[in-house]
Amino acid sequence: MEINQGKLLAQIDSPEDLKKLNESQLAQVSAELREYIIDHVSIYGGHFGASLGVVELTVALHYVFNTPDDQLIWDVGHQAYGHKILTGRKKQFHTNRLYGGLSGFPKRTESPYDAFGVGHSSTSISAALGMAYGSAHKGEMQRQHIAVIGDGAMTGGMAFEAMNHAGDSNKNLLIILNDNCMSIDPNVGALKDYLTDITTSHTYNRLRDDVWKVLGKISKFGPNAQEIVGKVENSIKSFLLKQSNLFESLNLRYFGPVDGHDVNHLVHVLKDLKDIPGPKILHCVTVKGKGYKQAELDQTKWHAPGKFDKITGEIRKSVPTEPQPPKYQEVFGHTIVEMAKEDDRIMGVTPAMPSGSSMNIMMKEMPDRAFDVGIAEQHAVTFSAGLAAQGMVAFCNIYSSFMQRAYDQVIHDVAIQKLPVVFCLDRAGVAGADGPTHHGAYDMAFMRCIPHMVVAAPMNEQELRNLMYTASLHTEGPFTIRYPRGKGVMTEWRTPLEKLEVGSGRKLHDGDDLAILSIGHIGNYAVQACEKLEQEGLSAAHYDMRFVKPLDEALLHEVFSKHSRVLTVEDGCLPGGFGSAVLEFMADHGYQSKVVRLGIPDRVVEHGEQDELYSECGYDAEGIRTAAIKMLDPQVVFQ
Repeated sequence: MEINQGKLLAQIDSPEDLKKLNESQLAQVSAELREYIIDHVSIYGGHFGASLGVVELTVALHYVFNTPDDQLIWDVGHQAYGHKILTGRKKQFHTNRLYGGLSGFPKRTESPYDAFGVGHSSTSISAALGMAYGSAHKGEMQRQHIAVIGDGAMTGGMAFEAMNHAGDSNKNLLIILNDNCMSIDPNVGALKDYLTDITTSHTYNRLRDDVWKVLGKISKFGPNAQEIVGKVENSIKSFLLKQSNLFESLNLRYFGPVDGHDVNHLVHVLKDLKDIPGPKILHCVTVKGKGYKQAELDQTKWHAPGKFDKITGEIRKSVPTEPQPPKYQEVFGHTIVEMAKEDDRIMGVTPAMPSGSSMNIMMKEMPDRAFDVGIAEQHAVTFSAGLAAQGMVAFCNIYSSFMQRAYDQVIHDVAIQKLPVVFCLDRAGVAGADGPTHHGAYDMAFMRCIPHMVVAAPMNEQELRNLMYTASLHTEGPFTIRYPRGKGVMTEWRTPLEKLEVGSGRKLHDGDDLAILSIGHIGNYAVQACEKLEQEGLSAAHYDMRFVKPLDEALLHEVFSKHSRVLTVEDGCLPGGFGSAVLEFMADHGYQSKVVRLGIPDRVVEHGEQDELYSECGYDAEGIRTAAIKMLDPQVVFQ
């Protein structure tokens, strides 16, 4: 479907085209770009509010700076839709987040304008500073390095580490703080309050503007201009604000706050800052969802709403004709509340994903026992360890790919001390349209090698509930439960809680020709494959192993004693994963069966719908069926 580009936007296929316009035309370009994003996302879906909030900033940055030679990094890529449209990807933008199409995030292999790949937050300042040092080493002293970071991402510890380093340098680094008081959910913590204090101090802002006008262009003051302006600004900030300026204390020149939706003022400010050497920060105040009323009013809902009616704001959702199973996330959220009502020790922790993980259900019902700690995965894990050290049962819910950021804490602060923290790893396996930065591919491999760690994966909602209940009673160390994004398979899922034996699997279907061992939700695809094989006269036994660590050794002895052909299926990486654990068992016990492993291959899997990626990786129902037939008859040729 062809989307109207607007008179000026139609002329822009690169930042060079944008620079041909007069500054007086930039407001119209911004309006057309915002409308284009609204039209596209309403029809094709995708992230929404974040990119609307930085339209003017995006236009101003590409107008002032010489991208891609000047390095522009977005933190995180939710903000970068306007950037992609202005940098030569407008005609392909309808493929955004679709299988084989544009990535939903900046990606170095996609465009030279994407200076650095970003999917996880708080990385931009470190990357930009490293680039600045690299440019300086090559003698490229005029090259600019810009990190656009949201106030949510600024709460991540890595951002503070980078600012601490940047303040000790003299490199050309501009940090732009996009302050909208939101990440996906509303921001939390002291930094949010600090930024609010800056942006709402009318006296400070009025005087700062007056001083800027009086001093005019910095060049008028000659070689001592920077020192003069700095002394005046610092005096105002320290006198009028409750706190001394956090950023100035890190030796970063602070400018702002400025209106992030006044494109002409942004252009003038950025031109001035471009001439100031060294590390500096520009504080831009924006509105997430700017220009679309519903998105401004409900910013969490409109972070990534899916397809919607642009006129009415009605989000388009198919209405099922029969009851549907819930999402695993919803089962987690309701089950932890159910258990917490019966067990006063249970606490909930999530790093900035209360709605995505459904921890918000517990936060609403039990606000003193459920915590959103901000974008701070390391802190979330050690905070949970502290709770466990005081006899609490901490359910630490972190997306699988985000758990990678807290691996040391899992080992050092939890496992070594055998603290009973329950890690609920949401979005395990291929995560869909968010792509490789969000695929939870590695958790089974990196968790099962940790001493004292239990690693389990439910095949359905009932199993998730039972594993959560079992984990709440497990006192011998940490317990990991991984589950995928999206729906389960049971409409009647509120079953009585049952304690499972740790390390116990189950046989779902008997068979003679081969054994299929599955772990987690992907076992439902193995069920479908077994049914197809049976229709073709082939008999496959199916075992839901349930635990990656400890493995059900009695069940495995049964499998290898009977079957010479064994097929393992997992929605996780093949190196070091569930299939590897089965091979280790076979080798350790001297069995000689032929084993074929299906799972995420040893390469980066790009974005697409989950079923598309299951098929690509060869472990959807058809892939399992095909692998089974090939094991039984290697001569079979598939079309």
